[in-house]
Parts: sequence; structure tokens; C-alpha cells
Amino acid sequence: MTNRFRISSTLPRKLEELGLSPDTALRQAGLPKGLFNQDKILVSTQEFFALHRGIAEATNDAGFGLKLGTEERFERYDPIKIAALSARSFGDAVERLSRYKQLTCPEEIRVVGRGNERAVQFVWLLAHEKEPPLLVDVCFAWIVGIARRGTGRPLNPKRVEFQRTPVHREMYEAHFHCPVKFKSNQNALIFSKADMELPFITYNSDLLATVAPQLEAELAEQLAQRNFSEQAKGILKQLLAGQRPGIDDLARELHMSIRTLQRRLTEQGISFQRLLEEARRELAHHYLLHSSRELNETAYLLGYEDANSFFRAFHQWEGTSPGQWRMLQNNPGHD
Repeated sequence: MTNRFRISSTLPRKLEELGLSPDTALRQAGLPKGLFNQDKILVSTQEFFALHRGIAEATNDAGFGLKLGTEERFERYDPIKIAALSARSFGDAVERLSRYKQLTCPEEIRVVGRGNERAVQFVWLLAHEKEPPLLVDVCFAWIVGIARRGTGRPLNPKRVEFQRTPVHREMYEAHFHCPVKFKSNQNALIFSKADMELPFITYNSDLLATVAPQLEAELAEQLAQRNFSEQAKGILKQLLAGQRPGIDDLARELHMSIRTLQRRLTEQGISFQRLLEEARRELAHHYLLHSSRELNETAYLLGYEDANSFFRAFHQWEGTSPGQWRMLQNNPGHD
């Protein structure tokens, strides 16, 4: 995973087409005027968030994020989007987007299943603040746009969940064609399990065979440069979406045998159990700082059987309860 966001060179052109001067957006965001003139535009998570706040502040159009996230022109699709559209199904497309996004940004797309529902969530791995609402709009419109183009039908989520307070409900319901829930404990697109299994009419095995190997090669090179235990921990975080992964699950994702994985971890001086605990601890911090979800929901997402098991583990880590820790982090000046 890279620690910088790679911004598409088509963004300034899209801003102009939507009636917003790129220079105005950069000025409002407090970013360098010549940022969009660079051959490769790389920004930190903080700068990425600032850019989207700046865009929101520079326009009076409440639906600007939805428009920015909707791209009808195929020639502007980058290789990652092309690989997604060439996939067999909507679920396969989201999986590829999540996998290859590691090449361009410190961001994950997670699919969390419960019963017959699947929640698609964007997780900002290096964020120290809430993501701007306009960025959430861009991401949600982007995913739904790919789903509709790939399936060739007006595929709609079952509902959209926003953490924000109610605003422009009619606009969002008109765009997504589904109910919108505000003041939720998460920002998520909720699809049915059947929707995720819908085949893509854009499935193209030849195109996928051309694009995917290059992306896989870049990903392998990037992952090889990372500390192996950090790589393994990152994969465990992805697997910790409401389940408790075992060493066999990690070995499968790393494309190696369990014996080889154990040897590699031993070389790094760490056990699988310790690695799993570190992944849970770091994810717990992320959820507590960047989400308003209930503690029992956090326990579920971390793969604990019940909230009490999570509370005991967290107290061992931090010497206090999750709720007290969150309060102290949000109010560092108070005891």
C-alpha cells in the first residue's frame, strides 16, 4: 500500500467541465497553485481531504460530488476501472477495485456481509479526521456508476447510509433511487447479496488478461518492498470484516503454504496470533476514532464473538475501556 494518493490527470478537466476552475478549488483547499501541472500528482491523505473540502467550498452545487463521481466517457477510465468493468460480476469488480487501489492510494474498499445484505464501505487508512462529505458522494456515485455500466441495468442499492445530518434527501434519493438513512453509524452503500452476484455484460476475458497481469506485477513489486509482517497485517485487516481469519486464510491470500507462512513470520520474529492482535488493535483504534458505530458493532467487525471479549482484549491493550479511550482521544485536555 502506498502512503500517497495519486490524483488522476483528468480531474482538473472534469472540474472545468462542471463549471469550476481548478485554480479556485486549489486556492480554496490551500494547496499549491501548480499542483495539477505535475506529471504525477501525489498528495497525502490530509491534502486529499483538503482538496475535496476546497471543491465543496468553491461551488454552490450540492450535487457536485455526485457529478464528479459519475463518468460516462470510457476513454477516461484508468486501468483499474477497466479491470473492474472487465470482471465477471459486480462482486468481482469491487474485489478487483479494492485489490488494485493499493497501487494508487492508502484506501480500502470493504464489503461487509450480514445475512442477505452487503455493505460497501470506503476506509481511509491514514486519516486523522473525518472524510469530507463531498468525497463520500464521489466514491458512492463512482461505485454505483460502475455497477450500472457493468450490469447494463439501472442497478440501485437497497439503501444509502450517511453519518451526516439530514440534508438534500430528495437529491440523493433521486440519484441512487433508494432510501437514504442519515445520522447512521457508518457511510455505506447497502446492496443485496444477489446484486453483488449479478454478471457484468462488460465482462471481457481478453481485455482482463491484458490489463490484470500488469496491475498484478505492479502490486507484487510494491508488496515486495514492504515489510512482510506489515503486508500480512494489512491483509488480515481486510479479512477482519465480521469474521476471525485463521492462518490458513492468510496463507491463501498470500499464495503460499501454511508452513512457508509460519517460517516467514518466524524470520520476522512474530507469531500469527500476535499479528492478528496487532491488526485488531490498529483497526479498533481506527473504528473508535473515525466512526460513531456502537461498540458491539465494532466488536463484530473485529471478529470477536461478543462485546465482552472485545472489552477484555482492549483493556489489556490500553488499560482502559474502548468508550473511555475514545473520549480521552477526542478530549485530550481532559483526564
